[in-house]
Amino acid sequence: MLPQFIQRSLSDYILLSKIKKQEILMKIFNTMLFTTVAIWALNIGEVPKEVTISGNNGGLVNGKAWSSSSIKGKIYLLSYVDPDKKEENKLFMEALHKKNYNINKFSSIAIINLKATWLPNFAIEKMLESKQKEYPNKIYIKDKTKYLVKEWDLKDDSSNVILFDKSGKVIYMHQGFMDKSEIDKVFKIIDGLL
Repeated sequence: MLPQFIQRSLSDYILLSKIKKQEILMKIFNTMLFTTVAIWALNIGEVPKEVTISGNNGGLVNGKAWSSSSIKGKIYLLSYVDPDKKEENKLFMEALHKKNYNINKFSSIAIINLKATWLPNFAIEKMLESKQKEYPNKIYIKDKTKYLVKEWDLKDDSSNVILFDKSGKVIYMHQGFMDKSEIDKVFKIIDGLL
């Protein structure tokens, strides 16, 4: 039989280990739960939760509300971008403009995450007004509160590219830099649908 002080220390160690194990398991569970929520926010093959960006959250360049329910009837490519990361997928956007897809079958949407940048909103809003005139068939939207980061769990401080089919289902998603093979992949999907 072990001396009593050793038995007490051993039982304290076992009890402490159980608590530590519970803490570790809770951290793992919370991480898995958060990751699962992030993964399930937008699902390939599903129409995402309907959102409307308006009022203090932002909206179209002309000040009107924008609803994701408008993403149907043709192929839509939505880019959700931090203004500081606009160069991240510049090659893709330039190639997209050169494609000159039929506007009755394809449209693009650019949602600018104004809250993600240090740049003043008025400067970005002026630039968006100019872009809207330059590309009248593209829909420009201001997100002033990271609304889609919260509602669709899009990656913040980054570039997100989402492709929707004619029924509004997500058929492709990418976050971050797109290399040539990724760009080719998107165009192959679009061309296959048109």
